[in-house]
Order: sequence, then structure tokens, then C-alpha cells
Amino acid sequence: MSPSRPILLGGFALAGLAGLVLAVLAGTAPIGLGETLAALAGRGSQAVELIVWQVRLPRALAAFCVGAALGASGAVLQGLLRNPLADPGVLGVSAMSALGAVIAIYFGLAAMSLMAVPVFAVAFALLATAILYLFGASRMGSVQLILVGVGLSSFAGALIALAMNLAPNPFSLSDMVNWLLGSVANRSFADLAFAAPFWAAGAGLVLMAGPGLRGLSLGEETAFTLGVDLKRTRALAILGAALLTGASVAVAGTIGFVGIVAPHLVRPFVRHDPADLIVPSALAAGVVLVLADTALRLAPFTQELKLGVAAALIGAPAFVWIAARHRSIGR
Repeated sequence: MSPSRPILLGGFALAGLAGLVLAVLAGTAPIGLGETLAALAGRGSQAVELIVWQVRLPRALAAFCVGAALGASGAVLQGLLRNPLADPGVLGVSAMSALGAVIAIYFGLAAMSLMAVPVFAVAFALLATAILYLFGASRMGSVQLILVGVGLSSFAGALIALAMNLAPNPFSLSDMVNWLLGSVANRSFADLAFAAPFWAAGAGLVLMAGPGLRGLSLGEETAFTLGVDLKRTRALAILGAALLTGASVAVAGTIGFVGIVAPHLVRPFVRHDPADLIVPSALAAGVVLVLADTALRLAPFTQELKLGVAAALIGAPAFVWIAARHRSIGR
């Protein structure tokens, strides 16, 4: 463990707490600091408590938790695939999870139950994991795994496009587009409660994969000689990333690039150790996403910009910069 790691974790934890406080304080409704704190303590007016507890706090927590889950997924997949450009979308899990949400909307299940979309999103993330194992994910090399993931993602993207092309009415099409653009607006504690068990299970699995990833960073043959169980490490990492990503898509729709960028912000501080990278990356991604969502709420646009769009606008140039710096990719 790096001696500076506790300081790093403490710094990111404080930054996350500060980001959450800022997100609860900020908003279009003119509510002062004292009123907000009184509402958090349960001593404010009914209207202010409603805004703070039912609108701002669950939205801020949703942004932080989704960012943290995607950051942890990106860190563990970059360690597993030994590819700095890997993220939750590289194995096709994000696309399959989005396909599940689109299917729930297309067939009108979302109108019958509020939980239909998140249930289908998580179910299809698990289906993607099952398909990866059906093709032998535990035996594949990193390049094969990436290629299968790209194929799975393309197939899911084609089915999403087909569903949008054959949308039964403009309202369904609008719901699909809004979901795919990604947002944490109007999220509730019920949404967080649904996703929490999947996030907790996924976090436990990726942390268990950490020691194996540390050995894998030296190469598969060296890791094998060190006693690393490669099949177990791959299973823990892939299933953990699938649970984290599926629950995140269930809460916020498709939000890309944060899983790539956050580990790169942290990696120099943990001496490029893939096991030590997971938790700081999760905290950093949570901070990034909660601050980005707060900025979107305060931006002077007539219509609020979607969080997934903003993440892509910031993350895509960062992706190009990272790819240009790592000349060893693909060699």
C-alpha cells in the first residue's frame, strides 16, 4: 500500500462530501444555507424540506453513486484487460443494459410499473455477463474479450436502433431517447434503494478481484507462477463490473467516459497499482459526476442539458488525449 493512499482516500472522501453538500445547496429555488441545513435536520418549512429531501438530496446521491460505480468498473476493467481505454462499455454490458431499458419502454412495461425499466436494465446487464461466459470469457485473452464485447455492444446498439425505428408512437420514442441520453433528474430514494444491493455486491466482487489484478499487471504467465487464479479473478472482475454498471444504467441511463477518465486522474497517485486504484477511482468519479450534474442545474439554458451528453462532451476529448499519450496501446 502506498503511504499516501490514506491521505488520498481521505481527500477524495472529503471532496465527495463537499460536492454533495454543494449539490444540495445549489438549485434554481432561492433557498439559503440556513434554511437548507434546517431542512436537513428536519426543522425547516414543509416546502423547503420537500425540495431538499425529495428533489436535491436523492439527485445528488444518485449522481455520486452512479459515478462511483462507473469509476470502480472502469478501474477494474482497465486492470483486467491491461488496457487504459477500457471502461464499462467495452464488454458490451452498458449497451445490453440500455437495451433492456429500451425494451421495457418499447413494450409499454414502463407505463405499468415504475420499476420495469431498472429491473430490465439490471437483468440485461446480467444477461450480457452470461453471454460473455457462454463464449468462454474465463478462458479468453484480453484482446478476444474486448472483441467479443465490441460485437455484443454493436448488436445491442443495432437492436436499440431497430426499436427506435419501429417505435409505436412519438411518446415511446421520446422516452427512449431521454433514457439513452442519461440523467439523474427526478430520481428518488426508491431508485437508490433498488440499485443499492447490486452496487454493494458489485463493489465487494471487484475489491475481491484486486489482489489478482495486481498479479495480472505483471503478465498472465507471471501471475500464474505467483499463484493467481486467473479464472477466479476474471469472474470476479467481470461479474462485479456488470452489477455496478447495470445498476448505474438502471438509475441514470447511459453515461459514458467517466469510467475511463477517473482512473487516469488517480493512477499516478497509487503508483499504477490496479488493486489500489479501485476505491480512489470510484470516489473521484463520484465527485466528477456530482459536480457536473450541479453545474448543469445551474447552467443558463432554457432546457436542462442531459448528464450523459455533458459527460460525453467532456469525456470524449479526454479519451482522445489518453489514447494519443499511450502509444503502447495495440502493440
